[in-house]
Amino acid sequence: MTVNEDDLERHGIEFGDPTLAPDDHANDAFVAANLKRNFIANFGHGMLGMTGFRLINAPTFVPAYIFMLTGSSMMVGLSQALQQIGAVASPLINASTIEDKKRILPTALRTGMMMRLPLLGLALAGWLLSGPWLIGLTLLFLTMFGYYSGAQRVSFQMLMAKVIPLDKRGRLQGYRNLAGGAIAAALSWWAGKTLIAGNVLGNGYATTFMLSFILTSLGLTVLVTLIREPDSHQRRAPMKLRHRVRELPLLLHDKAYKYFLISQLLTTAGRIGMPFCILHAGQVMHLDGRALGLLSFAFLGADTLANLVWGMLGDRKGFRLVFLLSLLLWIGAFGMMLVAHDQAGFVLGFVAMGAASSGYMMGAQTLVLEFGSKADIPMRLAISATAETSVASISPLIGGVIATVYGFTTLIGLSMALLGCALAVVTLLVKDPRYAANGA
Repeated sequence: MTVNEDDLERHGIEFGDPTLAPDDHANDAFVAANLKRNFIANFGHGMLGMTGFRLINAPTFVPAYIFMLTGSSMMVGLSQALQQIGAVASPLINASTIEDKKRILPTALRTGMMMRLPLLGLALAGWLLSGPWLIGLTLLFLTMFGYYSGAQRVSFQMLMAKVIPLDKRGRLQGYRNLAGGAIAAALSWWAGKTLIAGNVLGNGYATTFMLSFILTSLGLTVLVTLIREPDSHQRRAPMKLRHRVRELPLLLHDKAYKYFLISQLLTTAGRIGMPFCILHAGQVMHLDGRALGLLSFAFLGADTLANLVWGMLGDRKGFRLVFLLSLLLWIGAFGMMLVAHDQAGFVLGFVAMGAASSGYMMGAQTLVLEFGSKADIPMRLAISATAETSVASISPLIGGVIATVYGFTTLIGLSMALLGCALAVVTLLVKDPRYAANGA
């Protein structure tokens, strides 16, 4: 299909840029010609995937499930740590796999399928097993889920970067997250109120996990049916992983990216208190299936509504601003948790936390695409994901110890301090790459 200059300009792509090679012009033409189709593919995949995965990743259902099975805050921390440990190495492995390939989609599909199988495992284990076998396999499936989550984060973000222009990514993520988050929020309320409170099929949590598996699988089907990916012309020569890892420090010569990475690490450490907020709420108020559904709805509903705002703000003003504002809101959310004394107070806290979490995810995952060269995008994504998950794999264990010895209030206060440090680093040391590239 041929594309003229008007087609490119209509989609916000400049034609005839003398700094672009002929292959870049061909790539821009392909992106413009397939933009509507690829926008729908990414929207459908993200909406359905987000609906299912957020039931697992929300700081409510899984922590409450593990606590129900074990009665231990330490085991809650261990479950969160194992999920993150699984994601430590997989981003680098996946990045080294795709950075020399013309097409990313085949690898992304394999990763996506493997990410969904642990959800099926969680459901079947919950229905069929009990005691130590149930606990052990649940932890194993959470570890597997984490491993393939880390790999998917690189491949699908890189795939989006190939087919969606920079100034459309925030809008896409905003619309996608608004729709997916709205469904996830309503579904979480219904799952808590009906599936978990009613112990549907003998294990309401397992039934919720099966629902997540079905929805995320539908999302992957939408993607493979619709998406059209161009060949990569800016890619690296094949290189063994160990040799590529030795080159990673070179990417940190970009000071803005280096300090951005430091702020990511501090923010990840600052999330140490998130999975324990629901347990803190259980100490202050009565926490049953209905209350669990309501707090999940508050978190996911706020995440949903905020995404559209974050996306529009990022497209217009840059994702550094989104990153900054989300950190401020996150600090405020933890503060609300500390002063809450009833259900209404915790609902407000989870609303603020959901909005902050969505802003951070959008800001961090989109901003990292804008540093440095296009050829290094897979490895920048991998470095950020691996560094983030390395900290995230340790912090829940430390959080479990702090919560057990010093209590949830001390742990939440520590989270606020770490997020404050991250905010200072971004404010003082990280320039917005979008404006720096334009000489602003």
